[in-house]
Amino acid sequence: MPNQHDSELLEAAIIGYEHQKRQIESRIAEIRATLFGEQAETAETPEAPTRKRKKFSAASRRKMALAQKARWAAIKGTSPAPVAKKAPKAKRKISPEGMKRIIAATKKRWRLAKAAKKA
Repeated sequence: MPNQHDSELLEAAIIGYEHQKRQIESRIAEIRATLFGEQAETAETPEAPTRKRKKFSAASRRKMALAQKARWAAIKGTSPAPVAKKAPKAKRKISPEGMKRIIAATKKRWRLAKAAKKA
């Protein structure tokens, strides 16, 4: 089963080939019109299906909007409206007991590595 990327690529290829097919058919109709003196008739084919748009999260859309406002402000020479930033999350800290366990495990690992090297 093809993955999502492969199916999107194949859908894009189909759309491109259908577009080329319509162009070729219209050129053939023009050539026939000049050869046989007929009116050029274009073959009517249904429109290619439109691609579905990717959905962005609200946070992503907000970031894009702010970035676009900053770009326009740079072009216009003005400063963008100030943005209220969220307070950063408090950093997590290792408890003293956890630190002791990490140190003990590291020392044990080094002891085993030295013993394996000697053996």
